[in-house]
Amino acid sequence: MTLPRIVPIVIAALLAACAAPPPPADVVLRGGTIYDGSGTAPRVADVALTGGRIEAIGDLSKRHAQMEIDAKGLAVAPGFINMLSWSVDSLIVDPNSQGEIRQGVTLQVFGEGWSMGPLSEAQKQESLELQTHIKYPITWTTLGEYLEFLEKRGVSCNIASFVGATTVRGNVIGNDNRAPTPAEHEKMRALVRQSMEEGALGVGSALIYAPAFYAKTDELIELARAAAPFGGMYISHMRSEGNALLEGIDELITIARDAKVPAEIYHLKVAGKQNWEKYDAAIAKIEAAQREGLHITADMYNYTAGATGLDAAMPPWVQEGGFPQWRKRLMDPAIRARVVKEMSVPTNAWENLYLSAGAEGVLLLGFRKDEFAPLVGKTLAEVARMRGKSPEETAIDLVIEDESRVESAYFLMSEDNVRRQIALPWVSFGSDAPSQAPEGVFLKMSTHPRAYGNFARLLGRYVRDEKLISLQQAIHRPTALPAGNLKLRERGLLRPGYWADIVVFDPATIADHASYEQPQVYATGMKHVFVNGVHVLKDGEHTGKTPGQVVRGPGWSGWRR
Repeated sequence: MTLPRIVPIVIAALLAACAAPPPPADVVLRGGTIYDGSGTAPRVADVALTGGRIEAIGDLSKRHAQMEIDAKGLAVAPGFINMLSWSVDSLIVDPNSQGEIRQGVTLQVFGEGWSMGPLSEAQKQESLELQTHIKYPITWTTLGEYLEFLEKRGVSCNIASFVGATTVRGNVIGNDNRAPTPAEHEKMRALVRQSMEEGALGVGSALIYAPAFYAKTDELIELARAAAPFGGMYISHMRSEGNALLEGIDELITIARDAKVPAEIYHLKVAGKQNWEKYDAAIAKIEAAQREGLHITADMYNYTAGATGLDAAMPPWVQEGGFPQWRKRLMDPAIRARVVKEMSVPTNAWENLYLSAGAEGVLLLGFRKDEFAPLVGKTLAEVARMRGKSPEETAIDLVIEDESRVESAYFLMSEDNVRRQIALPWVSFGSDAPSQAPEGVFLKMSTHPRAYGNFARLLGRYVRDEKLISLQQAIHRPTALPAGNLKLRERGLLRPGYWADIVVFDPATIADHASYEQPQVYATGMKHVFVNGVHVLKDGEHTGKTPGQVVRGPGWSGWRR
């Protein structure tokens, strides 16, 4: 080799030798078992995090870091996505989201029919009047403004939201039981478009509740169509999950087909013992639509009881106009007698959770007034016996006296059907509850155990103990699956360049401990949680960090800037 050819090679070698080493990574997780969210077999590797992102995955033994975590023997996975969270106000008073972070939830998705915007002035006033133990001023108007308010306030988890069909309807026509005029319908569509540009994921509905119950299918199709150009989806608490379950599925599929949008069923279930045998027919309907080419999915919580209010025990007509009108009607003897009768008669015309659960299957969870605290944890049947009245009369009295809808759990589902749903590959998971902590204002109320245990229960009871699905499939279902359904960018997988939402847990010990008798008990087994690369849970304890961001849908105007 001639000298002129050797010189550049030597110079390059010298420059390489003299080059400064790369700055250390922020964090390296060493030797963990990587479940990347795709559902494929795990592998042992290191993970480096830098600048809020995943820098590299592999053998990083020579990579230096400011912090190193020994993850040997532990599972390393993407953070979990809670497809149905009600932490819209709990995060305002407690940004740490302890109940969810300790299960590995790094993204909470809001918007089951009701969303925190767009709000009219009347809606703001109504919301303020209905606040119970959690009180806060409403300083925002649009959905985007609310999400930005939470982000600026500082929260430990990421947040996202659908725009609520009920909220949009209420914004334009209030709580009336009527169809919108053409002009009103256009205003509703405009609000949906605005919310999609602000980052909403799509349109969410909750059709068993007034005033959502008053919306007809064509109204919902038009709202979903307004979201379609922005890549949004339609997601629904269907008009029925019990007596008219199959008809409810038909309606959701019709909306998806006519609006040309993906659709998801909130908290898929078969409610009421008399309906449990409909499971096969329900799943067949959904999978037939999938074969047709429609993108139909569902989410669920891993319990046999749901939780809502006593409004789900009474016919929607009595609730027209909002809570004050509902309460006033219940004090009219003639109307009261009619409501008692309708609560007791089977029907497909509205979703009667009281009749599906039975008075012994309605557990009272929360009241507005402290004087009713001794009734928390009792069944409606027990309180009826204490008062010497029928359960129907007692439910009406409690709503009147407490001046609230009275939070309640309804035991509706079979454990066998819950297990069968968990095995479905197109079902993700949502708590349908607010993230709480067993302290402060949350001690004034009870809750459903799913608030503290839904995701840990999946990984502990149903995966490790009952082996219903593999751990890699169980991790896929609250990570890449919902991230793909929601069309989220750079979330849901462990991939270089993706946001560093990461959980590290012990598959041998992760478990839920919350029960209906003692619901406010943290899950255990989650060791570390990172949100956008920030260490939020360290050795099982919350660090107090609040790095959560607004996660926006595919139609956000910011993507086009």
